[in-house]
Amino acid sequence: MASKRLVRSARPAATETFSRWDAADHLRSRTQIAAYLEACMEEGGDDPAFIAAALGDIARARGMSQLARATGLTREGLYKSLAADGNPSLGTILKVMKALGLKLTPSAA
Repeated sequence: MASKRLVRSARPAATETFSRWDAADHLRSRTQIAAYLEACMEEGGDDPAFIAAALGDIARARGMSQLARATGLTREGLYKSLAADGNPSLGTILKVMKALGLKLTPSAA
């Protein structure tokens, strides 16, 4: 009986490279932005950092410098406030949402 030998290819295994997925790259229209924020608010529940990070994604999609001019806040301050570990004030959130053309609308749960 002939023995079976495992023959390995001299060819190196192909390597794959992946880029980091960023929501800001996919938020192009006001409808997409509103749907994204609504989904994040539903998913995030009462986690203010999650909502702040979602607003940060939207702000980067629209242009942080433009948003800074529209809100009267510094670009660096916006980056810091709207980061995943940021803690923006309600005033900052309202300014950002207004500048983005969004409204914070209450509804019964």
